[in-house]
Amino acid sequence: MSNYKNIIPFLFQKLLSDKTRTTTEKIILNIALLSFFIHLLIIYLLKFNVIEFSSDTELLNNPISAIYTPFSFILIYEVYLLIYYLPKSFTTYITKQYEIITLIIIRKLFKDLSSLELSSNWFEIKGDLQFTYDLIASLLLFLFIYLFQKQGKKKVKQQLNLKPDIEKFVKKKRLIAVILVPLFLFMALDTLFKWSNGMSITTNEFPSLESINNLFFDQFFTVLILVDVVLLLISFFYTDQFHKIIRNSGFIISTILIRMSFGVNGLTNTILILVAVLFGLAILSIHNKYEKNSFI
Repeated sequence: MSNYKNIIPFLFQKLLSDKTRTTTEKIILNIALLSFFIHLLIIYLLKFNVIEFSSDTELLNNPISAIYTPFSFILIYEVYLLIYYLPKSFTTYITKQYEIITLIIIRKLFKDLSSLELSSNWFEIKGDLQFTYDLIASLLLFLFIYLFQKQGKKKVKQQLNLKPDIEKFVKKKRLIAVILVPLFLFMALDTLFKWSNGMSITTNEFPSLESINNLFFDQFFTVLILVDVVLLLISFFYTDQFHKIIRNSGFIISTILIRMSFGVNGLTNTILILVAVLFGLAILSIHNKYEKNSFI
């Protein structure tokens, strides 16, 4: 039994310590930088007919689209940071969810920049119109995340004196975090295998860009929904305060809305993401009003 109690702190220290986070950051950023130059090199080798690959994918037609690849690795690091902050701060953990979906939109913007059709009929071209939606959405999400973080800091200031039971809750969150690291690593590798398996050198077929998101991030947010539900159920052991239950339930709804956005395209996709983050911001703001009144 004592070995079981020691193994979780040991794994947590190895996988999610500050030292591991710093090392992981350096490795992923170096890989991201290297992948950018490799992608850029492939584009120019194709452009000057040094190699032949007659795919019409946007990723291989314009140097700007090479930014898509390093952003994919940055997203992987953001996934790691989400797990890293799970035991430390619940609001920061939720913030990371919002940052990930925002970075997905930013990554898509870089890809779409390479295929814009600059003309007087801007709002009649489907691709250009979607680019406009995503551009506006990225600005609004940036603002919503700032306001969400601001509300989160208010909550932290109000909880200077934590109950002893909170430490038990933190230990359970560390256990969940330790489980999530290998789980998401397996999901990422499985995604990479399935996506690369869809490539065909002989027929010059290149899997769609959307398949990357559909193979990983829809599953990723599905797992996050389950994690949020588990955290909600565990929290019942430590609090019966109505506003905290509503806050945690609201965050689950927010995550579900983000997950639903992967099943639709166009303006509906953008609206679902904006509503999800705005709903989370509203829930946290109202929760903090309850917290403030409880100290009166």
